[in-house]
Amino acid sequence: MKTLTLLLFTCKLLLASTLHMSISASPARVNPILSTDSASSEITRWVFNSLITYDKDANIKTELAKSYRFLDETTLEFKLRDDVRWSDGEKFSAKDVVFTYETIISPDIYTPYASGFLHVKSVEAVDEYTLLIKYKYPYFKALEIWMMEILPYHKLKDEKNLMSSKFNQSPIGTGPYTLEKFSISSDISLKANKDYFIHKPNIDKIVYHFVPDNAAEFLMLKSGKLDLGSLSPLQLERQLDESFKEQFNIYEDIAHSYNYIGFNLRLPKFQDPKIREALSLAIDRQEIVDILYLGHGQVCHGPFMPGTGAYNKNVKSPKQDIKEAKRLLREAGYNEQNPFTFTLSTNTGTRGTYLAQILQYQLKKVGVVLNLRVMEWQAFLNTVINPRNFEAVLMGWSLGLKPDAYSIWHSDSNKKGGFNFIGYKNKEVDELIKKAEQTVNKVEFDRIYQKIFALIAKDNPYLFLVIPNSITAVNKKISPVTPSLIGVMHNAIEWTKE
Repeated sequence: MKTLTLLLFTCKLLLASTLHMSISASPARVNPILSTDSASSEITRWVFNSLITYDKDANIKTELAKSYRFLDETTLEFKLRDDVRWSDGEKFSAKDVVFTYETIISPDIYTPYASGFLHVKSVEAVDEYTLLIKYKYPYFKALEIWMMEILPYHKLKDEKNLMSSKFNQSPIGTGPYTLEKFSISSDISLKANKDYFIHKPNIDKIVYHFVPDNAAEFLMLKSGKLDLGSLSPLQLERQLDESFKEQFNIYEDIAHSYNYIGFNLRLPKFQDPKIREALSLAIDRQEIVDILYLGHGQVCHGPFMPGTGAYNKNVKSPKQDIKEAKRLLREAGYNEQNPFTFTLSTNTGTRGTYLAQILQYQLKKVGVVLNLRVMEWQAFLNTVINPRNFEAVLMGWSLGLKPDAYSIWHSDSNKKGGFNFIGYKNKEVDELIKKAEQTVNKVEFDRIYQKIFALIAKDNPYLFLVIPNSITAVNKKISPVTPSLIGVMHNAIEWTKE
């Protein structure tokens, strides 16, 4: 009998499958309402669920909700699933949703996601599985804000300080995986939630290997130690051999992100629009696309995603104009004897260092002295971004399928926990953002956002640089993998690994 039990256990271990991926930075907090960096969001999405989400074609579908309907233009009703349990066995209910909402809007919580809930008048649990949400006025993202993942009331109701809670490193969720192992600057492992309400994921375990260097990630891919990973254009074009192509499928599409230089507009040196315009004119964005991305990307002209109604196709980034850039700098009081000098801060683990060096070379042509400051991601967040301790930053930003300018571009978001960390303020932009929030007519909404796009691009608070292509290699042993508007991992719980 003991021999049979041991044999069955051994067979089970042999059949268990593991998905190996990499992560270049340690998550700050595995808590959906506090996850503001990509590493945290990457892990959080496995552990938690939202009421609604996107399907592979970017259409809204239910998740924790069973159904939804608008009773009128300011009242939304959700019927919740009654078969969902938290990973510790407790039942999910409307109480969890109310608690999450109240936590997000609490003055004790610093989260940029609170901006979407400013328009909510009340959230009421009618019964255990029915929610009634009333808005102060018709709101264009009345439905989409409920893509925010839900927190467990029973686990956090007595938490004194969620910002520093142990929960943020050992969360309880309803998602397809549970966090098994997590520590800073180390590998992260997740195990399949056997009680997941859709079904237990087919792949038993996910391991994120901590690999802060892109070159090291590529070597791990080539050696078969990773099942999925990002490729740089250089790797795609010049460093793939036939054995790699036999082992991996490659998926390429425009990324839902852009990279940019953001100026600290609280500093007098960047408050002169001539300076920002001169720096913009000094940059050859197409050269960056050609050199750094080998053509696998496009010039970014402004803050919203191409292909969406908010995108203003009439606004183009300026062509490099060395002569005009020098003239503007002279008007602002700078020349060869008194060059404009600033420090650009960025983080390791991305192509940011190479991009910074190209920018340094381009700006030198107009007499600008650019100093570089490069550091590890968590140090970058804690010593540069959060305390606003920078002159300029080189970063990337994700583009949503439905844009909401408030959290980045409205002056009210220039606060602790807000995404407007550069201190941008434009009264007309503020007014247009607030007007758009109550505009549910799509044609009118798009018209307003295209105007916001043009105003921001003209102000140069960011120098929008490049929208890169997303290039992903996936082990051919994994199936079914299908590309989609929201990425190749939209159906990951259905994946199997041979």
